Amino acid sequence: MNLEKLFTMQQALDEYIQTNMQVNEDVFIRKGLALLVELAELANETRCFKFWSTKGPSERVIILEEYVDSVHFLLSLGIEKDFHDLKDWPKDKIEEDLTKLFLLTNEAILVFLNNPTKIDYEKIWILYGAIAEKLGFSSEEVLHAYISKNETNYERQQNGY
Repeated sequence: MNLEKLFTMQQALDEYIQTNMQVNEDVFIRKGLALLVELAELANETRCFKFWSTKGPSERVIILEEYVDSVHFLLSLGIEKDFHDLKDWPKDKIEEDLTKLFLLTNEAILVFLNNPTKIDYEKIWILYGAIAEKLGFSSEEVLHAYISKNETNYERQQNGY
């Protein structure tokens, strides 16, 4: 999937929010924590790790929304570090179950936050791609869900979220 459109949309949203909220500080670490929280919320909705429960995962649309919530912050972190020149979603085959993918992604995010390199940033994208694949999300679904949530985020800002 081509990421240029997503980076452009995210950069506009970030600028809108930071102007609207009068943010004049470095918020890289805060965005990093937000990404970790969104990743955990996504894992919680999949329930992939809840071996003690017979309740299944949330509805697919809810899981997709949680997925794109974290994509917003992943894009935003790339913008913060000038890695928004990443044109295409990096891909690599990762043969792990969903629980392990969440743990690997969490670890990759922490590595990136402590030493933000482009290689480590791309690794997070690769892991997010593997999660999307495990969840059965197509590039088109992710794109449409991102665009929809982006619009919702503008509305939230306009309504004092």
